[in-house]
Amino acid sequence: MWEQQPFITKGGAEIVRQMYAFDDKKGRPICLVPEITAIIQDRWRDVWSKQRASYRLFYIARCYRYERPQSLRYREFTQVGVEFLGGREPDDRRCVIALLRKILDELGVAYELDLEVRRGLGYYIEDGFEARCDALGAQKQVAGGGRYAEGIGWAIGLDRLLGAMAASRA
Repeated sequence: MWEQQPFITKGGAEIVRQMYAFDDKKGRPICLVPEITAIIQDRWRDVWSKQRASYRLFYIARCYRYERPQSLRYREFTQVGVEFLGGREPDDRRCVIALLRKILDELGVAYELDLEVRRGLGYYIEDGFEARCDALGAQKQVAGGGRYAEGIGWAIGLDRLLGAMAASRA
C-alpha cells in the first residue's frame, strides 16, 4: 500500500482509473501500488537528487491494477523494472534500451521494439518505447518505458514476459 497522491500527480487519468483506492482508518487516501516509477520519482526528488549522483536501479515488485483480467494480464502482477536517474541524454536512453534488448534476446523472446510510442502515463515527457511479441495476440506488449523529468526507465510484467518466452519457443 502507498499514499495515492504520487500516482494521481504523476500517472494521470489512466492509472487513477485503474487503482485500488480507499481511505485508511485515519481517513488518509491510500492505494495498492499500481506501478513503481512514480514512487521512484518521489524518492529521487526527496532524497537521492540532493546527493548529486546518478542512480541505476533495478526492482521487482508486486503491483495491482483494477482492470478486466485478460490473457497474461492480471489484477495482481509482478513488475520488473530498471530506472536510470540523473543520467545524461541521449546516453541514458541508449543504455536502458540496450539493456532491455539484451534481456529479451537472452531470454529468447521474439519481439519488435517500437522506439516512438505515446505512453499513457502522465509523467512521460517524450515519446516512449515498447517491446511487443506478436505471438501473444491482442495484448502483445511485453515491456514499456520512456523518459520522465527525473530519468528514464522501463518495466516488464513478469507474467507477460513468461508468456512471451513460451510463445516465442512454440
